[in-house]
Amino acid sequence: MSHILIVEDEAIIRTALRKLLERHKYKVSEAGSVREATTKYRLNEVDLIISDLRLPGAPGTDLLKLAGDVPVLIMTSYASLRSAVDSMRMGAADYIAKPFDHDEMIATVRRVIGKAEQSRAQAPTGRESGRTIAGMIGDSPVMRDLYNRIHKVAPTDATVLVHGETGTGKELVARAIHEESRRAGKPLISVNCAAIPETLIEAELFGHEKGAFTGAQTAREGLVAAADGGTLFLDEIGELPLEAQARLLRVLQEGEVRPIGAVESRKVDVRLVAATHRNLRQLSAERKFREDLYYRINVVQMTLAPLRERGKDVLAIAEQLLEKFCAKVERQPLKLSPEAIQAVTTYTWPGNVRELENAIQRSVILTDDHSVEIDHRTLDIDLDLVPIEEADPERRPRSLHTDPREDLSLEDYFARFVIEHQDTMSETELAKKLGVSRKCLWERRQKLGIPRKKARRVAGAEA
Repeated sequence: MSHILIVEDEAIIRTALRKLLERHKYKVSEAGSVREATTKYRLNEVDLIISDLRLPGAPGTDLLKLAGDVPVLIMTSYASLRSAVDSMRMGAADYIAKPFDHDEMIATVRRVIGKAEQSRAQAPTGRESGRTIAGMIGDSPVMRDLYNRIHKVAPTDATVLVHGETGTGKELVARAIHEESRRAGKPLISVNCAAIPETLIEAELFGHEKGAFTGAQTAREGLVAAADGGTLFLDEIGELPLEAQARLLRVLQEGEVRPIGAVESRKVDVRLVAATHRNLRQLSAERKFREDLYYRINVVQMTLAPLRERGKDVLAIAEQLLEKFCAKVERQPLKLSPEAIQAVTTYTWPGNVRELENAIQRSVILTDDHSVEIDHRTLDIDLDLVPIEEADPERRPRSLHTDPREDLSLEDYFARFVIEHQDTMSETELAKKLGVSRKCLWERRQKLGIPRKKARRVAGAEA
């Protein structure tokens, strides 16, 4: 059973969150401040800390250093969304905006705890840890694991098969492997097998003699021979025709390439890095990919995680792209608005880094010259998939007519309690029951659009 520590100064939120987590079989402890949390509990003995950003005495971000390797989930109101993003830069595992949906909270808790457990299980030791790779952005567990695999494999001559969705950066991996290998001083030849017509792919890869086919007016060296001594990167190798696969297999097995129309072969020393978004094992079973070639290239596998599984890496990539494109069009640096940050970090990015790059470039171009922030609408992504929360002073509380035993959001719970008791309780009594200050009660009334009413009270009671 995972142990969660809630650090929240508002009793109503703390209690509601504790009950929610306990219903989902979590062990829960509570504290009202950073000081109380560190005094009453050993932070390294819990599995997750859920902390409000603003706490009496010290902010919730102070727990980021005190908690060590324990993940910290920051809760924040919409107004302080920018601060929440800053807290992620400081090391928070994630943030969740208030008011939050119960399902969203549980899903986030499960994701953060799951990632922490996976990270601990895969944690490298000694010289394996830490080193990043130039040109690759990200410090998430999946990226650290990828860096470590590249560092291990690059110095060898092992063939590498890179799996990943379109736009995840497979060519960056091939370049990193080449640059960290003993072949770094030799060519890196990149070929997109899906971009070359089937009738030309063999001639492009393996070369041809003069007159080998119609239009072959001169002899031409192929790309395999051009990569001699270096690295050959074949992107989308699953699109390679079967005839070309047979020739490639000979290159790998014999270290020889024979141009089309040639009688003799020539020796080549080439290291192969192949990439695909397709299931080559399944293609082999369907006889659409040579099984012997599959086993020949499947020496070391690397898998690139899609952008949606890389956590706060998404924001780091977006901000670097924003800086890059602002410099490219020679305009003052822009920032992502809170809504744009929320869109960037919650959208699923089916096109991965390539789609994110296009969205950021588009936003820079479309943003007005006098603006200092990116408007989320200029990203031109499917905002129906993104829970953008914009400030609305006229917002009314959501359904207040449901059974009080049902799973209400914290905002609904607050609104229901105030509406049902404001005729019989003073503001001081309401605030005390809710575990908040009178000032906080007043601010929440304004936010939820609940006007204050004169309480019907006994003589001597507070107005």
